[in-house]
Amino acid sequence: MHKKTLRKPDGRLLYLYSMSPIPEGIIATAPINDGPPSTPHQRWHPLRREWVIYAPHRQGRTFLPPKGHSPLTETKDPVSPTELPAGEYDIAVFENLFPSLNLTTRDAPILRVPTRPSSGVCEVVVFTKDPETCLGELPLEHIELILQVLAERTRELGKLTEIHYVLPFENRGVEMGVTLHHPHGQIYAYSFVPPVQKRFLKSMRDFWKKHKLGLMEAIIADEKEDGRRILLENEHVIAFIPAFARYPYETWIVPKVRKGFLSELTTDEMQSLAEVLKNLLKKFDRLWEKPFPYLLTLNQAPVKGDHPYAHLFFQITPPLRSRDRLKFLAGTELGAGIFVNDSLPEEKAMELKNVKVIDES
Repeated sequence: MHKKTLRKPDGRLLYLYSMSPIPEGIIATAPINDGPPSTPHQRWHPLRREWVIYAPHRQGRTFLPPKGHSPLTETKDPVSPTELPAGEYDIAVFENLFPSLNLTTRDAPILRVPTRPSSGVCEVVVFTKDPETCLGELPLEHIELILQVLAERTRELGKLTEIHYVLPFENRGVEMGVTLHHPHGQIYAYSFVPPVQKRFLKSMRDFWKKHKLGLMEAIIADEKEDGRRILLENEHVIAFIPAFARYPYETWIVPKVRKGFLSELTTDEMQSLAEVLKNLLKKFDRLWEKPFPYLLTLNQAPVKGDHPYAHLFFQITPPLRSRDRLKFLAGTELGAGIFVNDSLPEEKAMELKNVKVIDES
């Protein structure tokens, strides 16, 4: 993997990555932004006991621009610069122009509830300069490079004193709230461990203490013994719809050997992960006969402290609201946090198993 670090005219950092050496002379660009400054803050929710982020400046971000006018396309006209400079490279990462977290805001409103600056880092990961493709249609070696980039960015962001957890993710489709169609993901680096991942890690830690075994390893063993919900498997990685899935088509992609971070995977494990991810996403699109909307999250260990029980995994979550065969988030889910799945994991697993794609391994 080759990397070049540049600074945009507005001061934000830009990282370029490629499978081959990146030529000299690339000039960083940035769209013109006349909006209000980024000053996100957080407020404490006393009943849910969690922090809520407020970032009203994000209302000014670009929303579903016409084809050819996305800020994520490569700059063609210096008079109308985009986020991506002209040049030879494969992947770009840059600080979000409209972040929910930053390391520069020092103040927060004084209210009757606790408040604090929304400390952290938000980055955009542009998977490819090609606006017409998607993650699952990229060549295997390109997907592997994306995984290497996510591993590298997690490691680098984790070096910052303020950062405690790094969450890479991809929102795909307008059903998931995407505002730009160009294939891209994001990285949120938090000053705390988010509530969902905190619950995951507590469960892993408690199981580890009680059984001297990783919880995810036990789940994998149960799924392999049952067999009905396994979608794809190779030597190092397995993908399945868990028996306790809350959503139709909720899918986990898990390395078989316990690793806390992508950066800990061997070359063979990284290649295996790219194969399973690509083939699984192709199955989803073939099943739906159209682009399948999803949230893809990478759950890893916290970047501070020792967490030998942590087992990284990708989770694919479908839209919360859809008129198709997915899930409406309604009364009991929104009101009580108790999910009702209107289909069985075994049924959805069988649908995906029956989808034939050319194996890219």
